[in-house]
Amino acid sequence: MTAKYQFDVIVIGSGPGGEGAAMGLAKAGKNVAIIEKESGVGGGCTHWGTIPSKALRHAVSRILEFNKNPLFRKNNQHLQLRFSDILSHANHVIDQQTRLRQGFYDRNLCTLLFGVAQFVDQHTLALTDSEGGVEHITAEKFVIATGSRPYHPEGVDFSHPRIYDSDSILNLEHDPRHIVIYGAGVIGCEYASIFRGLGVKTDLINTRERLLSFLDNETSDAVSYHFWNSGVVIRNDEAFSSIEGRDDGVVINLESGKKMKADCLLYANGRSGNTEKLNLPAINLNANSRGQLHVNENYQTEIDNVYAVGDVIGYPSLASAAYDQGRFVAQSIVHGQATFKLIEEIPTGIYTIPEISSVGKTEQELTAAKVPYEVGRSSFQHLARAQIADMKVGSLKILFHRETKQILGIHCFGERASEIIHIGQAIMEQPGEANTIDYFVNTTFNYPTMAEAYRVAALNGLNRLF
Repeated sequence: MTAKYQFDVIVIGSGPGGEGAAMGLAKAGKNVAIIEKESGVGGGCTHWGTIPSKALRHAVSRILEFNKNPLFRKNNQHLQLRFSDILSHANHVIDQQTRLRQGFYDRNLCTLLFGVAQFVDQHTLALTDSEGGVEHITAEKFVIATGSRPYHPEGVDFSHPRIYDSDSILNLEHDPRHIVIYGAGVIGCEYASIFRGLGVKTDLINTRERLLSFLDNETSDAVSYHFWNSGVVIRNDEAFSSIEGRDDGVVINLESGKKMKADCLLYANGRSGNTEKLNLPAINLNANSRGQLHVNENYQTEIDNVYAVGDVIGYPSLASAAYDQGRFVAQSIVHGQATFKLIEEIPTGIYTIPEISSVGKTEQELTAAKVPYEVGRSSFQHLARAQIADMKVGSLKILFHRETKQILGIHCFGERASEIIHIGQAIMEQPGEANTIDYFVNTTFNYPTMAEAYRVAALNGLNRLF
């Protein structure tokens, strides 16, 4: 570091990407500061996104498990909780996560600064604290890891007490009997599961032709059916023309002419990168129309000493990937280039009730590419462990090459899907002939387990070959 700079690197944002970068740089001996605009570390992932929504989902799934268990039904026991009741569980988990992550910075001697950062020039930031005080700090290099926030379209009044986004929904104080969720992406579907699981009448407006269209079609169909079967009303291929907040609720007018009224609205359609407060023009750096920054393979922006990771650079916009990107950018800063890069097949985990998870290619993609594949399936209802736990909804599907038997894709729908997928992912990532479907037939699984689904699916698929 040149003596005139206070820090070697300043990381802006303490979410997964910022944390990964700060830890990697600190362990490499760099003098690191990390800036957080909120009162606690962890970023959107910890406070409004991944952690709270998954904690809420876990609470609801346990309520549903209790209520359908015949041991308790026999005694006419029924557990009924409201959204406000389960928020306390999410807040408890958030507090634990914040304390844990604070400890990481303390142990690694990172300087933690709270406030809103703005670039003054290519090596200087103006840091504005909560009381309006401004301090100038300097560094040789910067990592922007400011994350993203819910997209707010024009014409929607998010200050109205009945109109929420995926951040403000965590401040929901009343208990709605009917909610409309606009946007049927990952966030919309997860919250549809949560509210419907609590017995709230739930309408899900999907701006696309099918639910979660990036999934394998069979999985998408299974989720749609399960939602329909649980009472969620899905309206596909719709868009709003206007949204009216009223004293007693919200009216949504759709472009198709339909009208919907509910106690409240959760708008969950898109996210924007958090770059508007950084004063990027001061360093001649430009974000795109969604507030995202372009980076090269070393996570370096157009400005040589400024790097970016996480949601603020767009795809894949996953907490898991952001941690890795943070580690890689630290390697890039320390060694001049990133030693590793993101794996090609990143697993998808969607925490609906039940869960969805996939890795690799879908049937549509393989068909379009004219790859001769075969399918192996296992239904959870036939597994002893699923019967014991009464978690019989769901299935596992393995796609593999007919000739080489190489695993091409794995798709899972059901409880614990996001954990189950990692078994198949580990084999898919093996080099050469080690990543074939034969592994699942020739190994011995614990019994009874959900992992046994791999053996059942592998045998089912191999029996299709001739």
